[in-house]
Amino acid sequence: MEKYLRRTWVEIDLDAVGSNYRVVEKMTGGVPAMCIVKADAYGHGVEHIALEHQRLGAKWFGVSNIEEAMELRRYGIERNILILGYTPPEAVAQLSHYKITQAVFSLEYAKKLSEAAIMSGCMVKCHIKADTGMGRIGLNCRISEAIASAAQEAAAICSLEGLYVNGIFTHFAVADDGEDGEAFTRNQYSNFIDIISALNKRGINFKYRHCCNSAATLEYPDMHLDMVRPGVILYGLAPSALLRGKYDLRPVMQLRSVISMIKTIEAGATVSYGRTFTAPKDMLIATVPIGYADGFPRVLSGRQDVLVRGKRAPIIGRVCMDQLMLDVSDIPDVAEGDTVTVFGKDGNEEITVDELADKLGTINYELVCRMARRVPRVYHRGGFIISQTDYLL
Repeated sequence: MEKYLRRTWVEIDLDAVGSNYRVVEKMTGGVPAMCIVKADAYGHGVEHIALEHQRLGAKWFGVSNIEEAMELRRYGIERNILILGYTPPEAVAQLSHYKITQAVFSLEYAKKLSEAAIMSGCMVKCHIKADTGMGRIGLNCRISEAIASAAQEAAAICSLEGLYVNGIFTHFAVADDGEDGEAFTRNQYSNFIDIISALNKRGINFKYRHCCNSAATLEYPDMHLDMVRPGVILYGLAPSALLRGKYDLRPVMQLRSVISMIKTIEAGATVSYGRTFTAPKDMLIATVPIGYADGFPRVLSGRQDVLVRGKRAPIIGRVCMDQLMLDVSDIPDVAEGDTVTVFGKDGNEEITVDELADKLGTINYELVCRMARRVPRVYHRGGFIISQTDYLL
């Protein structure tokens, strides 16, 4: 295929995608997985990632909104799709036409969907969302005293014309918190089972009952039920620091750039905006064409290394919108055009997304999701480039 432009790019390892998917398959023992591919597949490029999961056998995909769902259909995804969040009722015709399943989180919202479906002469598939402790959307199942009322509301939803309800689900808040989160997670699960049981007594049964996010898929096999919803683990990232290294996950994304210029600066010279860095001696510095507009956080100015020729090079001065500077004084034979690894492997050295996230006080999800559109995604399989996505071309 055509060679990609070497400015700043991410490498996406489709072999790692397959490896992580098989980890999920092994953990679930045949229970189907709903692959969560919202936010452009966590910044990895939804077209290639979703098609790869479909090739691997995925039967369901989870997205945030109708735009993401319709995008999957345009890319050739034929499997079931669940919208996990809100869709305006006036979009029921699109939900029906594209065979998209919609989350329903209140009787009021369900009635609006039903009315719109009747007016449009269509049927909308739905999964009921139960709020067992997350506190976002869903029928109130947060305390046991609310279960009976929630079951009554769910039964009313199931009776509405124009809606076909064949699933129910909830979402865990602290399944990734180890022992500290176990009691709350098990209470959430208990409340979820209670509303299912209450509906069973009313003669209402569901084909799909699902509650396990990435952490619960790995840590709570007794809760897998009819389907699991892995997200971040499909991309080779641990759901929390407590789970790092515990499972054989392979990071899918590596972020790279190049050295555009090398110069010598004299002792006392300052670097970048605000003159926050002053050279303590004569130094060799390199400029790299990546900045916060590409997704590299400005707050890491002067706090983070990158890899050049398999060695760590510290960032000096403030990160700019489109460029940053490195101290490469101690890297032998460094040259313009050398590859710079922002996160990923270079020789025996590695910088992980988690390393950056820890310094930022955030999670790995945020960093990969914020990867800018102007950064091309380059896809590898078996060590060879097989495709690329450049959103600006």
